[in-house]
Amino acid sequence: MYILRIEHPVPDYAGWKKAFDGDPALRKKSGVRRYQIMRPVDNPNFVLIDLEFDTAKQAEVLLAAMREVWGRIQGTIMSDPKARIVEAVEPPRSDHPSPGKRLGRSRMLGTLDQARYQRV
Repeated sequence: MYILRIEHPVPDYAGWKKAFDGDPALRKKSGVRRYQIMRPVDNPNFVLIDLEFDTAKQAEVLLAAMREVWGRIQGTIMSDPKARIVEAVEPPRSDHPSPGKRLGRSRMLGTLDQARYQRV
């Protein structure tokens, strides 16, 4: 599995998200299997996007298309994009115990305190 990771600031998340949902680079037709949008908890005007592909070539083609899109919109709904293609060398894993294993209350709370994610 290959992931195209894109990150950049956005002046207005809602405006950027509307453009993203419009799919200007045709990611649906470019082989994107799934994607995830993230934002730092301390900066809602910055986005990180992971786009998952079966092949590195698919990711490269979409990145080339995105560079064309960025050239047209630079400074409006986003700026200074950074991108890289990475290969997933291990599947996602959970450090949480299996559902059958019971945790003590203090350990469970500690686990919850460590996982601070912001939903988009």
